[in-house]
Amino acid sequence: MNGWHGRLLHVDLGRGRCRSESIPTALLHAYLGGRGLGVRLLRDDYHRDPADPDLPLLFAVGPLCGTVAPTSSRLVVVSRSPLTGTVFAASAGGPFARRLKAAGFDAVRIVGVSPQPVVLTLTPHGGELRPAAQLWGKRVAATVAALAEHGSVAAIGPAGENGVLYASIVMGDGEAVGRGGLGAVMGSKQLKAITVAGDLPTVVADPVRLESARQNVMRLFRASPVLLGELGLGEFGTPAFVDLMAQRRLTPTENFRKTHFPSCASYAGPALHRAFAPLRYGCDDCPIECKKRTAQGLALPEYEAVSHFGALNGIADLQTIVAANALCSDLGLDPISAAATLAAWGEMRGRFPRPAEVGPLLEAIAARRGDGELLARGSRRLTVARGRPELAMAVKSLELPAYDPRGVYGMALAYATGNHGGCHLSAYPIAHEILRKPVPTDRFSFAGKARMIKIAEDSNAAIDSLVACKLAFLGASLEEYADLLAAVTGSEYSTQALMVIGERIWMSERFYNQQNGFTAADDTLPERFFTEPGSSGDGIAIPPIDRSRFAEELAKYYAMRGLNSQGGFADPAFLEYQP
Repeated sequence: MNGWHGRLLHVDLGRGRCRSESIPTALLHAYLGGRGLGVRLLRDDYHRDPADPDLPLLFAVGPLCGTVAPTSSRLVVVSRSPLTGTVFAASAGGPFARRLKAAGFDAVRIVGVSPQPVVLTLTPHGGELRPAAQLWGKRVAATVAALAEHGSVAAIGPAGENGVLYASIVMGDGEAVGRGGLGAVMGSKQLKAITVAGDLPTVVADPVRLESARQNVMRLFRASPVLLGELGLGEFGTPAFVDLMAQRRLTPTENFRKTHFPSCASYAGPALHRAFAPLRYGCDDCPIECKKRTAQGLALPEYEAVSHFGALNGIADLQTIVAANALCSDLGLDPISAAATLAAWGEMRGRFPRPAEVGPLLEAIAARRGDGELLARGSRRLTVARGRPELAMAVKSLELPAYDPRGVYGMALAYATGNHGGCHLSAYPIAHEILRKPVPTDRFSFAGKARMIKIAEDSNAAIDSLVACKLAFLGASLEEYADLLAAVTGSEYSTQALMVIGERIWMSERFYNQQNGFTAADDTLPERFFTEPGSSGDGIAIPPIDRSRFAEELAKYYAMRGLNSQGGFADPAFLEYQP
């Protein structure tokens, strides 16, 4: 088979068994891999509680993985989130994905609870479960070091072991399946880590066409001012966005009470560059190389982490921010939800954490000790428990990332409609609303945003199923990746065909959520954004979002999706018509 191996490894931790199964070719063509394949394989179990031992935890790669297709060394983990209750898909790049594909598997399905902590070791010969009691309690770096001889490692830290609702799964190179608490699902199964090693090639149908398609993508990358040009993702990494968001008055500050942080230059891309002289690297030979690490190997934070440990908590100290990000990685915590939960707690008690308090608080969260017990539940449960639910800046219980919706109305709609909760990557409309020059004025308008977000959601569902990096599409498009896919698989794919696949995946997720009790009432934003203005200045006004216009555009969005006026499916047998 070209592009895929057509194999799934089924792991039953309760019985201590691993077996290989075939994946129907028709299913691979209909859902590609990654997010789509994971969502499809969840179909019989989406109703299970996140704590149910029989809830699957699914790791899936895409058909481009293991080839020269740019940004394709990625995987997606799919399950039901303990933080949000939604179906959840989160991705990570790096060698783990490539080695999983080289072990001969397109997906791994993990169910059950092991009677003791274990490590799952994957090779082309299959899976093997090994005792890991000696690793339980160890942080991620120590776990990776102990298992490095077995290949690439994906591990949880103390946060995942202790069921922190926003625990992450961390790859050995520092990349993480960060959002949604899938590390807690892995911890509930007493699975400490997975190692992968393999040397099986991904068979390519047309290597000559693939190389031509790759060169077309690289040409677009080189022409992009965002990826390899003046904006500086190659030079400064995603913290290059810090100054850009400040100029747009989009910086979430002090738990989203404000949208401007005067001291943000202290942790922006140039400040990180001056302080650490970082080296460039990417996800397993990615040409964009947006990652930055010090000569000593310390991975520096991405934009979301620097902004949330910075402005969102009123902290300007660069060393504190870098240390907090490193600690999240070692403990296995999502830095976005961790920082946002600290910010909600700070506003609630009338004082944001001091720099010296951040590290001890993160350790308390991972251990669920003292104040960390309540903070480990995320901002919504924290604020509800303390009688201040309005202070949780979250949608469907997922803490919002570092783009204030009062200054980007497409993002506002995307937060509300996202199947995973308040995630910027579900639609990621920053190319249209933030990065264009001159600065677009329609970022303060809902006109046309329903259509834009619907298209972006479908497109990104397909991208997550290929699996490719979202940043690549700030330069290239689905047209170029359809050509890559056709060269790899030998089957022709058009942009429209990929959009149809993306819509199928998105609608399946929506259906799962609806069946699990989510309604139109969940497709909204925290009240603050409708009633309080942001920080106007520099000739830019940041008013509250017009609630009536938001509701009108949401209704248009439902209509474009073929949903009823309540955002639901007219036909309750929706899945019967899906392959």
